Amino acid sequence: MLKGKSIILGITGGIAAYKGAALCSKLVQAGAKVNVIMTESAAKFITPLTLQTLSRNPVHIDTFDERDPGVVSHIDLADHADLIVIAPATANAMAKLAGGHADDMLSTTLLAATCPILIAPAMNVHMYEHPAVVHNMELLASRGAMFVEPGTGQLACGYVAKGRLAEPEDIMAAIEAWFVRGGMLAGKRVLVTAGGTMERLDPVRYLTNDSSGKMGFAIAEAAQLMGADVTLVAGRTSVAPPAGVRLIRVESAQQMLDAVMDVFEESDIVVKSAAVADYRAVDISDQKLKKSGERLVLELERTTDILETLGKRKSRQFLVGFAAETEQVEHYAMDKLQRKNCDLIVANDVSREGAGFNGDTNIVQVFGAEGLIVSLPILSKREVANCLLELIAGRLASVEGTAHDS
Repeated sequence: MLKGKSIILGITGGIAAYKGAALCSKLVQAGAKVNVIMTESAAKFITPLTLQTLSRNPVHIDTFDERDPGVVSHIDLADHADLIVIAPATANAMAKLAGGHADDMLSTTLLAATCPILIAPAMNVHMYEHPAVVHNMELLASRGAMFVEPGTGQLACGYVAKGRLAEPEDIMAAIEAWFVRGGMLAGKRVLVTAGGTMERLDPVRYLTNDSSGKMGFAIAEAAQLMGADVTLVAGRTSVAPPAGVRLIRVESAQQMLDAVMDVFEESDIVVKSAAVADYRAVDISDQKLKKSGERLVLELERTTDILETLGKRKSRQFLVGFAAETEQVEHYAMDKLQRKNCDLIVANDVSREGAGFNGDTNIVQVFGAEGLIVSLPILSKREVANCLLELIAGRLASVEGTAHDS
């Protein structure tokens, strides 16, 4: 699985640095090319010679220690890495990465990297739970960084609590899982819609909904990390879109329909997670509407149902819809799946705590033609996205395998 992969192993200054040596050894044994970057603090816990011997490559510590005049080391390392693993990652290392600091070899390389980053934190439990550390981890996660949660056990400070570095075997499992997932959608074109649409009443007012775009963005990010070529059609959102995907910004339901239809035929997988307005104003005023009287009556008309339109026109596309409900979730999800000719429906009860709009978590049930396929507990939207894309990849592979056999 790791044979020939180029991995940067970043080791920062914590007592758990010795586990970095074991991880380095396992990576090399698995066939990976490992370049170790240590902070000066890490070198006080474990010698660079140990990591050089295990990795069979020079260990980098000083940004200005340029050994090859033909390249700039931190840029060259970042350009050729398939994955960067920071283990252990101290609170300070994560703060520097979150803040965009570049004052040593590791932080400079991280800032130049475009490959995925896997972080394995290790620190005192009170440090791990400090609001600043929590904020930095959330910020890094929002940018696509992956984490291997620390374990609970005896800490160097004497506490028995969460904060100890995950075992090398667990970190290896996370690395291997990422590389497996990283090729699941290789060569596939994925179209994702996200956010809420806006239906203008006048130049300053509009009808919209509470969708933040977080779920759709997480799906687009997960698809990209699985190797897909991703097009993201986004309406009104409250968070930044993932980097590296083709982004098409729209405002109204009609604009979203037009953008989706432009790329639908070339898409292999379509995930419609946007919250699209069902109605729009019949007349849109060119000027700001003025107050006149105690009541204002608006006349609305139906917008085109994008999911239903796609369901009628699909040929080979794998179509996934979303259903945000407040009651009879299974009934409405299955009805929607059948009426709109979807392959899967992802349904959630938005009245449940942890499953509504704007949050960072979701609670979903996924339905197919056979009924309920999987029911996920409360998870981060990134975890939901990963589970959903793995399910889609598996079912798509099954369909393609059957077609090939026939």
